Amino acid sequence: MSRTLSDDVSPVAPTPPLGHCPPFRGTVALETHGCKLNQSDSETLARRFQEAGYRLVPEGQPADVYVVNTCTVTHVADRKARQALRCARRRNPDATVVATGCYAQRDPSSLGLIPGIDLVVGNSRKPSLVQMVEIDRGESSRPSDVPQTISHLPYLPGRSRAMVKIQEGCNQVCAYCIVPKVRGRERSIPIAELVAQVQLLESEGYREIVLTGTQLGSYGFDLERQDLGSLIAAILSDTSIPRIRVSSLQPQEITLDLLDLWQDRRLCPHFHVPLQSGADPVLQRMRRRYTTAMFSEALDKIRRSVPASSVTADVIVGFPGETDADFDQGLAFAREMAFASMHVFPYSCRPGTSAAHMGQQVDEVVKRERMGAMLAVAQESRSAHTRGCLGQVRPVLWERATAKESGAWRFSGLTDNYLRVTTVSERDVTNEINRARLEEAGPDSIHCSLVSGSSEDC
Repeated sequence: MSRTLSDDVSPVAPTPPLGHCPPFRGTVALETHGCKLNQSDSETLARRFQEAGYRLVPEGQPADVYVVNTCTVTHVADRKARQALRCARRRNPDATVVATGCYAQRDPSSLGLIPGIDLVVGNSRKPSLVQMVEIDRGESSRPSDVPQTISHLPYLPGRSRAMVKIQEGCNQVCAYCIVPKVRGRERSIPIAELVAQVQLLESEGYREIVLTGTQLGSYGFDLERQDLGSLIAAILSDTSIPRIRVSSLQPQEITLDLLDLWQDRRLCPHFHVPLQSGADPVLQRMRRRYTTAMFSEALDKIRRSVPASSVTADVIVGFPGETDADFDQGLAFAREMAFASMHVFPYSCRPGTSAAHMGQQVDEVVKRERMGAMLAVAQESRSAHTRGCLGQVRPVLWERATAKESGAWRFSGLTDNYLRVTTVSERDVTNEINRARLEEAGPDSIHCSLVSGSSEDC
């Protein structure tokens, strides 16, 4: 049976220092599920493994250590985690297989019963995960009192964008959400430490950072005279990273003072604003802290203050008690908001949340029907937004080459306003920021051409 390490969630731990070249200890593959916060955690784990002497390999390759950083927001996420862990064991019969992340925090005992899993490490123990792996593999353990400062962050090959965790945890306790139980109470990382991290990421070659956390708008409530606005201002003032993206904001957190910061073109004009439902009675049962009127007002502020911005959203269908009238109202509201894209989820009952005990659970057949209708609106909105962007010239951060075509390469990247685009170039433009004209919409991306004489001063 696997060992389980999933105590109460601990304070946010910074990335450990790298100050030496350790002996090679093997290969490690990291598979990440879920949100940008998990992506940030995986990037930190990657650096910790590198500091310990491990070499990173793609998740589909054999490895000495295989880590699955799990999500647990839905039962589908749980199933994907279990499948990934079983697949890792089949692919790597002799490897140390580790389950970590939110599923490991929520239900370590059931994960520990899956044959072939060597370690179950909850979010609270992620800072010690590498040391636990070394002990499990019979290697000499590293000192546990690693200095809690940052001295070096290695550039991860193939990465142009880094996730920077600014806070973790949530105090809001929405009725459907398991996150407070698996991420703990809100706690923030001080501005000075985050600015130092961004400076180091930039020195290692990253061109974009994404400020991520569970509740970004609450950042700094536990620190003296620090908030999200002052953090962004400090990063703009004290670093030269070309692009800064904010991962998610609640509608009640969007103010004109905050939006004024987007006058600096280094801040990407993309706002992810979770909606969850477009019907006020459902929002009230969900224990969300806004109404549809507040949500609409927030989007109006964004679109007036930051023209040409993209707004994306999350929507849950089939929440307990959602009537046909509620859903029809939510469908119309989602269409009215004209999102650039929508992530649509059917409500998933999570043990340990108050919604799990609510009556009037929506039938699964009805959920599927509502999912289909909401996804159709999402596609309509996405297509309309894409058409409206054609002909524009926008800065693109090119991430990778995807295919070779007649002596040239096709590259994939993201515009500042979060559109997936591709171009063909004989020159390697990976990790460059270039201006490009958006020309033709495809099913998954927009084809564009590099603007002649463009520079990285975008």
